[in-house]
Amino acid sequence: MINPFHRNLNRMTLFLALIIAGVVLFFDPFMQIATANVILNGIIIGTAIFGIGLCFVQMFRLLPEHRWLYNYMDGKRDGKLPPRVLRPVALMLHSRPARISAAALNSMLDMILLRFEDNRESIRYITNTLIFLGLLGTFWGLLMTVGGFAELISGLDMTDEAVLESMQYGMARPLAGMATAFTSSILGLGGSLIVGFLGLQIQSVQNAMFNEIEEYFAAHTHTATPDVTMAQIGTATRALNKTVQHFDRTIAKLS
Repeated sequence: MINPFHRNLNRMTLFLALIIAGVVLFFDPFMQIATANVILNGIIIGTAIFGIGLCFVQMFRLLPEHRWLYNYMDGKRDGKLPPRVLRPVALMLHSRPARISAAALNSMLDMILLRFEDNRESIRYITNTLIFLGLLGTFWGLLMTVGGFAELISGLDMTDEAVLESMQYGMARPLAGMATAFTSSILGLGGSLIVGFLGLQIQSVQNAMFNEIEEYFAAHTHTATPDVTMAQIGTATRALNKTVQHFDRTIAKLS
């Protein structure tokens, strides 16, 4: 039960280490990309860093849940409750019988799924925000490029001998707009991929937990069956036949 947590946590750590190593190795190109538009790209990088930190926080919050569930299934029940996700389940199981009903199991599984979905919503929102910021930078850069070219063309004087120099200086704004468009797209999509991969590892751990819960409690579930024996069914059938015969005789007398 602990193995999926450690395996996915190691993946997250290794993946983040590779990202940091790539940034350090290509530091100069990365700084050129980041400084193409300091405000927008700074917001994108800050959002990505916040999402990475949130993913690790969510992962470490699952560790006490794993420990409680592992100890419960192993028979080590010390009375301690899990912190958040499995706390209602622990309260339900605190005074449960040896076997639980199928309806109680379905209700328990639905509750766990709902809480897991709530925990993943913040990570999904950050991933979508990074994509949105990348698209916002793309359109912002395109507007700067189109506006720069329009200003450049309208300000050119073809009779001037220095028209080439004027064109050279006027190209600065359109090129800056193109740099904003491309760099914000790269950072936004790259940040969304990083946060999305880390969120996928969290979902993998949650799925492993859910499968363990489902398999364990399915073995301790009983279905509701009527408590009727064959002898009781035979007795009721004979009584019903006697009643029908008596009813037939009564109808015949009345006729």
